[in-house]
Amino acid sequence: MTEWVATVFIIVGCLLGVTGGIGLLRLPDLYSRLHAVSVTDTLCSFLILSGLALESGVSLASVKLLFIFLFLVFTSPTSSFAVANGAWQWGLRPAPSGPDTQENTSQ
Repeated sequence: MTEWVATVFIIVGCLLGVTGGIGLLRLPDLYSRLHAVSVTDTLCSFLILSGLALESGVSLASVKLLFIFLFLVFTSPTSSFAVANGAWQWGLRPAPSGPDTQENTSQ
């Protein structure tokens, strides 16, 4: 039973990683892309590492996977903030969206 749960966690984590990659390719500006990737990255890594920890059982490998996850939890948001802050300081503004943009006013 544990193997099935671990397999589901790993597969769902991989699918989330793919959706983050699709968001990276399809979204219009840096800030949207950064948000899509950072959110899916954290959940994706949690699911994959949880699946691997369930698969390995109670062992030293599970402790190492926990430390890897803790490292990712602290560094992923920090790096996303650093990239977004650097882009903002450099003068990159978010792409306008809404009913008044040129994309949506096709006549």
